[in-house]
Amino acid sequence: MTPEKIRNIVEAALMTATEPLSIARLDTMFEPDIDRPSRDEIRAALEHLAGGCDGRAVELKQVASGWRFQVRADYSEWVNRLFEEKPQRYSRALLETLAIIAYRQPITRGEIENIRGVSVSAGIVKTLQEREWVRVVGHRDVPGRPELLATTRQFLDYFNLKSLSDLPSLAEIKDFEHINPDLFESLDQAPAGEGAIAAAPPVDESKFPPDSNIVPISG
Repeated sequence: MTPEKIRNIVEAALMTATEPLSIARLDTMFEPDIDRPSRDEIRAALEHLAGGCDGRAVELKQVASGWRFQVRADYSEWVNRLFEEKPQRYSRALLETLAIIAYRQPITRGEIENIRGVSVSAGIVKTLQEREWVRVVGHRDVPGRPELLATTRQFLDYFNLKSLSDLPSLAEIKDFEHINPDLFESLDQAPAGEGAIAAAPPVDESKFPPDSNIVPISG
């Protein structure tokens, strides 16, 4: 199979997909073929297609779940006008809660409240779970066994991130005028053992601090 044909097949799959496609998923298209390409050849096709988007309004982006074609942010203002449904707006409290979970996960609701200095409503956590941005990954082994919250692959995909290491540094976020700087100062000062960033699901239990009293759950 020629490189050009591989690229065309991969491009066709990505153009029709409703979600990001991983190399493993793309590989399944070629299973019956005698001259099926290797995964390295599929990756080369993806990189070639991504390079071919230079200077165009669309880009081929790799996120946590795989690869997808998407409109570049510079043109989203115009494209959004084609759709009657407007992007949902979220409260500052919800976004601050999400930020704390992203940077200090796995973390309990009580620990989030300690950082924010105010209570976290059950509605905020429910909304984050309904959006599939946050899920319960275990329980802290203390009285009451509070749930531990962490972000998901859907969170990474939505925010155009390949992994949690792609999150901007706290110093960068402090420069944003619309973000509460006191919140991120609290994040910097939080105990190191209460929220090391965990890998995107499935959760890498080896990254839980050994003395953190975490009881992980599957799923």
